[in-house]
Amino acid sequence: MLKTFSISNITAGLVAVMVAYSSSIVIIFQAATAAGASASEISSWLLAIGIGMAVTCIGFSLHYRIPIFMGWSTPGAALLITSLVGVSMPEAIGAFIFSGLLIFLSGVTGIFEKTMKYIPRSITAAMLAGILLQFGINIFVALKTQSVLVIALCLTYLIGKRLFPRFVILLILILGITIANLRGLVHLDNFHMALSTPVFTMPVFSFPILLSVGIPLFIITMTSQNIPGIAVIRASGYTPAISPIISWSGITNILLAPFGCFSVNLAAITAAICLSKEADLDSTQRYKATIIGGLFYLLAGLFGASVVALISALPQELILTVAGLALLNTIASSLTIAMEDEFQREPALITLLVSCSGVTLFGIGGAFWGLIAGLLTFALMQVSPNTIFLKNFSIEKSLKLAFFKRSE
Repeated sequence: MLKTFSISNITAGLVAVMVAYSSSIVIIFQAATAAGASASEISSWLLAIGIGMAVTCIGFSLHYRIPIFMGWSTPGAALLITSLVGVSMPEAIGAFIFSGLLIFLSGVTGIFEKTMKYIPRSITAAMLAGILLQFGINIFVALKTQSVLVIALCLTYLIGKRLFPRFVILLILILGITIANLRGLVHLDNFHMALSTPVFTMPVFSFPILLSVGIPLFIITMTSQNIPGIAVIRASGYTPAISPIISWSGITNILLAPFGCFSVNLAAITAAICLSKEADLDSTQRYKATIIGGLFYLLAGLFGASVVALISALPQELILTVAGLALLNTIASSLTIAMEDEFQREPALITLLVSCSGVTLFGIGGAFWGLIAGLLTFALMQVSPNTIFLKNFSIEKSLKLAFFKRSE
């Protein structure tokens, strides 16, 4: 395996999956419980999501030879915790299928990709930086409760970046687990091995549930996950065809929804780990890290309950620190892209501030509102004061004119 995949490929894929599961797997448990899922049905949810992410990660990465990392919609899962209360499991499954169908249509029609062309690169980079900034800050938040562990990992990271940059994340991961174990912070009392089993649920399509669950889940998945996911891919210098990726992710959702897969979409935060230099110094080889991530997703899905117990055994401070250190380069490059054009600096700054604020309106997170705020600022800055109050003024026209003007 090492002849095909480097240590840095394997490490990046492993860390990305660890961060994905440790950061929000509990929310999925809560969402499934809200729909009245049994233990076997929760296990099926984890299996379906794991298989969906594994197949799309590996398939897209092999097809495009580009690191395309998938995930689930954490904001979508948070939405389900409240919106699935009183909803039967068959009705919930029907809403998942409907959301997947909407995602498929937005991809196959090309509407989503066409919309992305009008969004300036500086604004998407600022949105990405706003999303990731909290992970960098979390390193120093963790310092309050586990100072010895965090300081040791930070010093090792700084030294490792100079001496052996390709293996620095692996080293701090191993060192972190070792220190945590020596300090009695690793608790394996609830760890056990158990295979997940699929449970098929016949969907029921209830019009009120489709409106109250399916449409919000679609909107949140597209705005809070797929847009940032595209931003991190493009910020790393890759330009894959977006519409087929969105279309196939929608098909994956539709096919696996009866087993509990509520969302498979482009990842942003975890994708940044596999898109960084730590994954591979050669940008043409970083897709191998996302393939490894897909394999770990598959294992995590097959042994869903066991993986959750294992990650839960590690101290949260360790996970936060490793994730933050792995994302430092991506945060820096995103900030550079966001602020490099003086003409677009103010819209980018507003995007950054709103995105990292954590504001949530109508169940939609700060990433979407940061994008909206940045685009409105960008559009208004292109229009002379004399034309703002004209009846034929259009934000869409202003964005198109401003964007193409800057592109020429």
